[in-house]
Amino acid sequence: MSAQAPQRRLLGSLNSTPPATPPLRPPTNQTGPQCLEVSVPDGLFLSLGLVSVLENVLVVATIAKNRNLHSPMYYFICCLAVSDLLVSVSNMLKMAVLLLLEAGALAAPATMAQQLDDAIDVLVCGAMVSSLCFLGAIAVDRYISIFYALRYHSIVTLARAWRVISAIWLASMLAGALFIAYDNHVAVLLCLLSFFVAMLVLMVGLYVHMLAQACQHARRIARLHKRQRPARQGFSLKGTATLTVLLGIFFLCWGPFFLHLSLMVLCPQHPICGCVFKNFNLFLTLIICNSIVDPL
Repeated sequence: MSAQAPQRRLLGSLNSTPPATPPLRPPTNQTGPQCLEVSVPDGLFLSLGLVSVLENVLVVATIAKNRNLHSPMYYFICCLAVSDLLVSVSNMLKMAVLLLLEAGALAAPATMAQQLDDAIDVLVCGAMVSSLCFLGAIAVDRYISIFYALRYHSIVTLARAWRVISAIWLASMLAGALFIAYDNHVAVLLCLLSFFVAMLVLMVGLYVHMLAQACQHARRIARLHKRQRPARQGFSLKGTATLTVLLGIFFLCWGPFFLHLSLMVLCPQHPICGCVFKNFNLFLTLIICNSIVDPL
């Protein structure tokens, strides 16, 4: 079992074609496309995971210890940090187990190894789903705080926040278990893709609307101070740059993984798509990089 190509049921099996399809490699008498395969060293993968763990532990500890941060908004941020923490820890654990098995330092019966593999995959998938959910929840929370500022504390109460948090965790772990149990079904990939698109549309829609409202507010202030043109241009530029960085990092880190899923549905047997499949570990590394960026 190669550490560079982890054999997961849902996540690792995406590294190749589904079991029911022929292998991607062409016959020996044919030439396949020249593939650009970016290899991620095991040490780099584990190091990035460790950085993510340290950053997110710091975020959780800060919110837990500071009573001034015990509000719904920071609870959502704390849960995002926990989700990113689980994403990093589960991927690091998966890699560590694979390395130990490859080195012969860990011996386990096949049944036990499979059960451990399933448990880690459920944790990985559930943590990824919860991370996306809490990114969406934070966007909704910020939207309400801007457009319903006077009613914010009556709308986003602690009780409602805890119910939302509990529902997200329960749904995420259940989704992780179902995705792993039915990993060979195309419907699983379609559900994951639909979920990602829904979160992306939600975040883009809310943040663009917030930016438009902020620019409109800045223009009103500028008119009061008779500095309409400079203030409007400067604020719009800064707001657009912030929004571009926020959504750009999200799409850059998560997009390649879900592109991988899309190609698994659209062209699982095509050699060119096979070139994309070879970079699966790179896509997982980008997700861990997103877990590093989120605390910042």
